Amino acid sequence: MKDKLLALKEEAIQKATKAQDMRAVQDVKVEYLGKKGPITEVLRGMGQLSAEERPLMGQLVNEVRNEIEEALTSKVNELEAKLLEDKLATETIDVTLPGRPVKAGSTHPLTQVVEQIEDIFLGMGFKIAEGPEVETDYFNFELLNLPKNHPARDMQDSFYITEDILLRTQTSPVQARAMQEMKGEVPVKIICPGKVFRRDDDDATHSHQFMQIEGLYIDRDISMSDLKGTLLTFAKEMFSDDQNIRLRPSFFPFTEPSVEVDISCILCSGKGCRVCKHTGWIEILGAGMVHPNVLEMSGYDSKTYTGFAFGMGVERIAMLKYGIDDIRHFYTNDARFLKQFQRM
Repeated sequence: MKDKLLALKEEAIQKATKAQDMRAVQDVKVEYLGKKGPITEVLRGMGQLSAEERPLMGQLVNEVRNEIEEALTSKVNELEAKLLEDKLATETIDVTLPGRPVKAGSTHPLTQVVEQIEDIFLGMGFKIAEGPEVETDYFNFELLNLPKNHPARDMQDSFYITEDILLRTQTSPVQARAMQEMKGEVPVKIICPGKVFRRDDDDATHSHQFMQIEGLYIDRDISMSDLKGTLLTFAKEMFSDDQNIRLRPSFFPFTEPSVEVDISCILCSGKGCRVCKHTGWIEILGAGMVHPNVLEMSGYDSKTYTGFAFGMGVERIAMLKYGIDDIRHFYTNDARFLKQFQRM
Protein backbone atom coordinates (compact mmCIF):
# COMPACT_ATOMS: atom_id res chain seq x y z
CA MET A 1 0.00 0.00 0.00
CA LYS A 2 2.89 2.31 0.76
CA ASP A 3 4.48 1.72 -2.62
CA LYS A 4 1.12 2.37 -4.30
CA LEU A 5 0.76 5.73 -2.52
CA LEU A 6 4.25 6.84 -3.48
CA ALA A 7 3.64 5.84 -7.10
CA LEU A 8 0.35 7.81 -7.14
CA LYS A 9 2.14 10.83 -5.73
CA GLU A 10 4.80 10.80 -8.41
CA GLU A 11 2.23 10.25 -11.12
CA ALA A 12 0.00 13.12 -9.90
CA ILE A 13 2.91 15.56 -9.49
CA GLN A 14 4.17 14.72 -12.97
CA LYS A 15 0.72 15.35 -14.52
CA ALA A 16 0.34 18.61 -12.57
CA THR A 17 3.71 19.81 -13.81
CA LYS A 18 2.78 19.09 -17.44
CA ALA A 19 -0.67 20.79 -17.24
CA GLN A 20 -1.06 23.56 -19.85
CA ASP A 21 -4.10 25.38 -18.46
CA MET A 22 -6.33 25.76 -15.43
CA ARG A 23 -8.78 23.17 -16.64
CA ALA A 24 -6.02 20.53 -16.86
CA VAL A 25 -4.92 21.37 -13.32
CA GLN A 26 -8.50 20.95 -12.09
CA ASP A 27 -8.75 17.58 -13.88
CA VAL A 28 -5.63 16.33 -12.07
CA LYS A 29 -7.05 17.45 -8.74
CA VAL A 30 -10.34 15.64 -9.32
CA GLU A 31 -8.58 12.51 -10.66
CA TYR A 32 -6.29 12.02 -7.67
CA LEU A 33 -7.88 13.89 -4.75
CA GLY A 34 -11.58 13.55 -5.64
CA LYS A 35 -14.09 11.33 -3.85
CA LYS A 36 -13.63 8.60 -6.43
CA GLY A 37 -9.85 9.00 -6.74
CA PRO A 38 -7.20 6.35 -5.89
CA ILE A 39 -6.07 8.10 -2.72
CA THR A 40 -9.62 8.00 -1.37
CA GLU A 41 -9.70 4.28 -2.20
CA VAL A 42 -6.51 3.79 -0.17
CA LEU A 43 -8.12 5.53 2.78
CA ARG A 44 -11.14 3.24 2.54
CA GLY A 45 -8.83 0.15 2.63
CA MET A 46 -7.09 1.20 5.83
CA GLY A 47 -9.67 -0.72 7.82
CA GLN A 48 -7.90 -3.94 6.82
CA LEU A 49 -4.61 -2.80 8.40
CA SER A 50 -3.53 -3.61 11.92
CA ALA A 51 -3.82 -1.09 14.72
CA GLU A 52 -0.06 -0.44 14.57
CA GLU A 53 0.00 0.18 10.80
CA ARG A 54 -3.02 2.49 10.62
CA PRO A 55 -1.40 5.62 12.18
CA LEU A 56 1.69 5.27 10.01
CA MET A 57 -0.35 4.77 6.86
CA GLY A 58 -2.68 7.71 7.75
CA GLN A 59 0.34 9.99 8.19
CA LEU A 60 1.74 8.88 4.85
CA VAL A 61 -1.60 9.49 3.10
CA ASN A 62 -1.73 13.05 4.50
CA GLU A 63 1.84 13.72 3.37
CA VAL A 64 1.09 12.44 -0.12
CA ARG A 65 -2.11 14.52 -0.31
CA ASN A 66 -0.28 17.68 0.87
CA GLU A 67 2.54 17.25 -1.66
CA ILE A 68 0.07 16.80 -4.52
CA GLU A 69 -1.88 19.91 -3.41
CA GLU A 70 1.35 21.92 -3.21
CA ALA A 71 2.25 20.85 -6.75
CA LEU A 72 -1.20 21.84 -7.99
CA THR A 73 -1.05 25.23 -6.23
CA SER A 74 2.40 25.90 -7.63
CA LYS A 75 1.14 25.14 -11.15
CA VAL A 76 -1.87 27.41 -10.67
CA ASN A 77 0.38 30.29 -9.58
CA GLU A 78 2.64 29.67 -12.57
CA LEU A 79 -0.28 29.72 -15.02
CA GLU A 80 -1.79 32.89 -13.45
CA ALA A 81 1.56 34.67 -13.69
CA LYS A 82 1.83 33.72 -17.36
CA LEU A 83 -1.72 34.92 -18.06
CA LEU A 84 -0.95 38.28 -16.44
CA GLU A 85 2.30 38.58 -18.38
CA ASP A 86 0.52 37.86 -21.67
CA LYS A 87 -2.23 40.37 -20.82
CA LEU A 88 0.26 43.11 -20.02
CA ALA A 89 2.10 42.39 -23.25
CA THR A 90 -1.07 42.70 -25.38
CA GLU A 91 -2.65 45.63 -23.46
CA THR A 92 0.28 47.99 -23.26
CA ILE A 93 -0.78 51.57 -22.46
CA ASP A 94 0.90 54.33 -24.42
CA VAL A 95 1.34 57.00 -21.75
CA THR A 96 2.44 59.51 -24.40
CA LEU A 97 -1.05 59.66 -25.97
CA PRO A 98 -2.97 62.90 -25.32
CA GLY A 99 -5.70 62.62 -22.67
CA ARG A 100 -9.38 62.70 -23.50
CA PRO A 101 -10.78 66.15 -22.66
CA VAL A 102 -13.49 66.27 -19.99
CA LYS A 103 -16.34 68.52 -21.03
CA ALA A 104 -17.35 70.79 -18.17
CA GLY A 105 -21.00 71.63 -17.65
CA SER A 106 -22.37 75.07 -16.90
CA THR A 107 -25.30 76.74 -15.20
CA HIS A 108 -28.33 76.98 -17.50
CA PRO A 109 -28.81 80.49 -18.95
CA LEU A 110 -32.24 80.81 -17.31
CA THR A 111 -30.73 79.94 -13.95
CA GLN A 112 -28.03 82.54 -14.51
CA VAL A 113 -30.66 85.20 -15.27
CA VAL A 114 -32.73 84.22 -12.21
CA GLU A 115 -29.65 84.48 -9.99
CA GLN A 116 -28.77 87.87 -11.44
CA ILE A 117 -32.31 89.20 -10.88
CA GLU A 118 -32.28 87.81 -7.33
CA ASP A 119 -28.97 89.54 -6.62
CA ILE A 120 -30.35 92.88 -7.85
CA PHE A 121 -33.44 92.76 -5.65
CA LEU A 122 -31.60 91.33 -2.65
CA GLY A 123 -29.39 94.41 -2.94
CA MET A 124 -32.52 96.55 -2.63
CA GLY A 125 -33.63 94.81 0.57
CA PHE A 126 -36.04 92.24 -0.86
CA LYS A 127 -36.17 88.67 0.42
CA ILE A 128 -36.75 85.51 -1.63
CA ALA A 129 -40.00 83.63 -0.99
CA GLU A 130 -41.10 80.30 -2.48
CA GLY A 131 -44.33 78.32 -2.63
CA PRO A 132 -45.88 75.16 -4.10
CA GLU A 133 -46.24 74.65 -7.84
CA VAL A 134 -49.44 72.65 -7.29
CA GLU A 135 -51.71 75.31 -5.85
CA THR A 136 -55.26 75.72 -4.58
CA ASP A 137 -57.84 77.84 -6.35
CA TYR A 138 -58.10 79.94 -3.19
CA PHE A 139 -54.49 81.13 -3.26
CA ASN A 140 -54.04 81.15 -7.04
CA PHE A 141 -57.17 83.19 -7.78
CA GLU A 142 -59.53 84.17 -4.96
CA LEU A 143 -57.00 85.94 -2.73
CA LEU A 144 -55.79 87.85 -5.81
CA ASN A 145 -59.18 89.46 -6.49
CA LEU A 146 -60.16 86.84 -9.08
CA PRO A 147 -63.52 85.50 -7.85
CA LYS A 148 -65.32 82.50 -9.32
CA ASN A 149 -66.37 82.88 -12.96
CA HIS A 150 -63.91 85.72 -13.57
CA PRO A 151 -62.86 85.73 -17.29
CA ALA A 152 -59.19 85.36 -16.35
CA ARG A 153 -60.03 81.97 -14.82
CA ASP A 154 -61.02 80.43 -18.14
CA MET A 155 -60.43 76.66 -18.01
CA GLN A 156 -58.55 76.95 -21.29
CA ASP A 157 -55.85 79.02 -19.58
CA SER A 158 -55.03 76.67 -16.70
CA PHE A 159 -54.08 73.07 -15.93
CA TYR A 160 -56.75 71.96 -13.45
CA ILE A 161 -56.26 68.75 -11.44
CA THR A 162 -59.58 69.04 -9.61
CA GLU A 163 -62.08 71.89 -9.36
CA ASP A 164 -60.05 73.40 -6.53
CA ILE A 165 -56.48 72.31 -7.34
CA LEU A 166 -54.38 73.33 -10.33
CA LEU A 167 -50.84 73.99 -11.49
CA ARG A 168 -50.18 77.59 -10.54
CA THR A 169 -50.57 80.03 -13.40
CA GLN A 170 -48.37 82.67 -11.76
CA THR A 171 -46.13 83.06 -8.71
CA SER A 172 -48.61 85.55 -7.19
CA PRO A 173 -49.97 82.86 -4.80
CA VAL A 174 -46.61 83.04 -3.04
CA GLN A 175 -47.32 86.72 -2.35
CA ALA A 176 -50.74 85.84 -0.92
CA ARG A 177 -49.21 83.17 1.29
CA ALA A 178 -46.52 85.57 2.50
CA MET A 179 -49.10 88.23 3.42
CA GLN A 180 -51.16 85.70 5.37
CA GLU A 181 -48.06 84.45 7.21
CA MET A 182 -47.17 88.03 8.20
CA LYS A 183 -50.69 88.46 9.70
CA GLY A 184 -50.92 92.16 8.99
CA GLU A 185 -47.35 93.05 9.95
CA VAL A 186 -45.10 95.18 7.76
CA PRO A 187 -42.91 95.49 5.85
CA VAL A 188 -43.56 92.72 3.36
CA LYS A 189 -40.76 92.98 0.81
CA ILE A 190 -40.29 89.82 -1.25
CA ILE A 191 -39.62 88.46 -4.72
CA CYS A 192 -41.04 85.10 -5.78
CA PRO A 193 -39.11 83.18 -8.48
CA GLY A 194 -40.42 79.89 -9.86
CA LYS A 195 -42.05 77.87 -12.62
CA VAL A 196 -45.61 78.54 -13.74
CA PHE A 197 -47.94 76.65 -16.09
CA ARG A 198 -50.55 77.77 -18.61
CA ARG A 199 -52.31 75.94 -21.39
CA ASP A 200 -50.72 77.45 -24.46
CA ASP A 201 -49.43 76.40 -27.87
CA ASP A 202 -45.64 76.26 -27.84
CA ASP A 203 -44.02 78.51 -30.45
CA ALA A 204 -41.12 80.94 -30.72
CA THR A 205 -42.52 83.22 -28.00
CA HIS A 206 -44.87 81.00 -25.96
CA SER A 207 -44.47 77.92 -23.77
CA HIS A 208 -46.91 75.94 -21.62
CA GLN A 209 -44.28 76.08 -18.85
CA PHE A 210 -42.11 79.09 -18.14
CA MET A 211 -40.48 80.97 -15.28
CA GLN A 212 -41.69 84.08 -13.51
CA ILE A 213 -40.33 86.39 -10.87
CA GLU A 214 -42.88 88.52 -9.06
CA GLY A 215 -42.25 91.13 -6.42
CA LEU A 216 -44.30 92.59 -3.57
CA TYR A 217 -43.66 95.51 -1.22
CA ILE A 218 -46.23 96.49 1.44
CA ASP A 219 -45.68 99.16 4.07
CA ARG A 220 -46.96 102.59 5.07
CA ASP A 221 -46.91 105.34 2.45
CA ILE A 222 -45.75 103.20 -0.49
CA SER A 223 -46.52 105.01 -3.75
CA MET A 224 -46.25 104.62 -7.51
CA SER A 225 -43.00 106.60 -7.41
CA ASP A 226 -41.49 103.87 -5.20
CA LEU A 227 -42.52 101.31 -7.80
CA LYS A 228 -41.02 103.32 -10.65
CA GLY A 229 -37.76 103.90 -8.79
CA THR A 230 -37.43 100.20 -7.97
CA LEU A 231 -38.05 99.09 -11.56
CA LEU A 232 -35.75 101.76 -12.99
CA THR A 233 -32.95 100.53 -10.72
CA PHE A 234 -33.64 96.98 -11.85
CA ALA A 235 -33.55 97.93 -15.55
CA LYS A 236 -30.24 99.76 -15.19
CA GLU A 237 -28.64 96.90 -13.22
CA MET A 238 -29.99 94.21 -15.54
CA PHE A 239 -29.31 95.81 -18.93
CA SER A 240 -27.22 98.99 -18.86
CA ASP A 241 -26.74 102.23 -16.95
CA ASP A 242 -28.31 104.31 -19.72
CA GLN A 243 -31.60 102.39 -19.62
CA ASN A 244 -34.85 104.21 -19.11
CA ILE A 245 -38.37 102.92 -18.43
CA ARG A 246 -41.88 103.92 -19.42
CA LEU A 247 -45.13 103.12 -17.58
CA ARG A 248 -48.30 102.65 -19.65
CA PRO A 249 -51.81 102.26 -18.15
CA SER A 250 -53.09 98.70 -18.15
CA PHE A 251 -55.39 96.40 -16.17
CA PHE A 252 -54.70 93.52 -13.78
CA PRO A 253 -57.32 92.26 -11.29
CA PHE A 254 -54.92 92.34 -8.34
CA THR A 255 -53.48 95.86 -8.84
CA GLU A 256 -55.07 99.27 -9.15
CA PRO A 257 -53.81 101.32 -10.86
CA SER A 258 -51.99 98.89 -13.16
CA VAL A 259 -49.24 99.54 -15.68
CA GLU A 260 -47.23 97.85 -18.39
CA VAL A 261 -43.53 98.61 -18.05
CA ASP A 262 -41.32 99.22 -21.10
CA ILE A 263 -37.57 99.69 -21.35
CA SER A 264 -35.78 101.63 -24.06
CA CYS A 265 -34.94 99.27 -26.92
CA ILE A 266 -31.71 97.40 -26.28
CA LEU A 267 -30.79 97.19 -29.96
CA CYS A 268 -31.41 100.77 -31.08
CA SER A 269 -31.14 102.57 -27.72
CA GLY A 270 -34.59 104.07 -28.20
CA LYS A 271 -34.06 105.38 -31.73
CA GLY A 272 -36.52 102.95 -33.33
CA CYS A 273 -35.90 99.68 -35.15
CA ARG A 274 -37.67 96.57 -36.44
CA VAL A 275 -37.46 94.81 -33.04
CA CYS A 276 -39.22 97.63 -31.15
CA LYS A 277 -41.51 98.32 -34.13
CA HIS A 278 -39.89 101.74 -34.45
CA THR A 279 -41.30 102.91 -31.12
CA GLY A 280 -38.00 102.87 -29.24
CA TRP A 281 -39.59 100.83 -26.41
CA ILE A 282 -39.90 97.12 -25.51
CA GLU A 283 -42.33 95.75 -22.92
CA ILE A 284 -40.71 93.67 -20.16
CA LEU A 285 -43.20 93.33 -17.28
CA GLY A 286 -46.51 94.25 -15.66
CA ALA A 287 -46.89 96.05 -12.34
CA GLY A 288 -49.15 98.25 -10.24
CA MET A 289 -50.30 99.25 -6.78
CA VAL A 290 -51.75 96.34 -4.78
CA HIS A 291 -55.56 96.36 -5.03
CA PRO A 292 -57.29 97.30 -1.73
CA ASN A 293 -59.33 94.08 -1.95
CA VAL A 294 -56.15 92.00 -2.03
CA LEU A 295 -54.81 93.82 1.01
CA GLU A 296 -58.06 93.41 2.96
CA MET A 297 -58.42 89.68 2.15
CA SER A 298 -54.94 89.04 3.53
CA GLY A 299 -55.47 90.97 6.76
CA TYR A 300 -54.13 94.45 5.90
CA ASP A 301 -56.02 97.70 6.45
CA SER A 302 -56.02 99.25 2.98
CA LYS A 303 -56.51 102.72 4.49
CA THR A 304 -53.31 102.38 6.51
CA TYR A 305 -51.08 100.31 4.27
CA THR A 306 -50.29 100.44 0.57
CA GLY A 307 -47.97 98.45 -1.62
CA PHE A 308 -46.84 97.67 -5.13
CA ALA A 309 -46.43 94.42 -7.03
CA PHE A 310 -44.74 93.47 -10.30
CA GLY A 311 -44.19 90.35 -12.36
CA MET A 312 -41.79 89.46 -15.15
CA GLY A 313 -41.12 86.45 -17.36
CA VAL A 314 -37.56 85.20 -16.94
CA GLU A 315 -37.42 83.86 -20.49
CA ARG A 316 -38.41 87.24 -21.91
CA ILE A 317 -35.72 89.01 -19.88
CA ALA A 318 -33.13 86.44 -21.03
CA MET A 319 -34.22 86.72 -24.66
CA LEU A 320 -33.86 90.50 -24.57
CA LYS A 321 -30.58 90.44 -22.68
CA TYR A 322 -28.89 87.91 -24.99
CA GLY A 323 -30.70 88.55 -28.28
CA ILE A 324 -32.41 85.13 -28.41
CA ASP A 325 -35.25 84.89 -30.92
CA ASP A 326 -36.89 81.58 -29.93
CA ILE A 327 -37.97 80.58 -26.40
CA ARG A 328 -37.71 76.89 -27.34
CA HIS A 329 -33.91 77.13 -27.33
CA PHE A 330 -34.05 77.18 -23.53
CA TYR A 331 -35.69 73.75 -23.37
CA THR A 332 -34.26 71.70 -26.25
CA ASN A 333 -30.93 71.00 -24.49
CA ASP A 334 -28.84 71.80 -27.56
CA ALA A 335 -25.23 71.83 -26.33
CA ARG A 336 -24.24 74.27 -29.07
CA PHE A 337 -26.71 76.80 -27.66
CA LEU A 338 -26.00 76.18 -23.97
CA LYS A 339 -22.20 76.34 -24.20
CA GLN A 340 -22.46 79.99 -25.28
CA PHE A 341 -23.46 80.81 -21.70
CA GLN A 342 -20.67 79.00 -19.89
CA ARG A 343 -19.32 81.04 -17.04
CA MET A 344 -15.60 81.70 -17.23
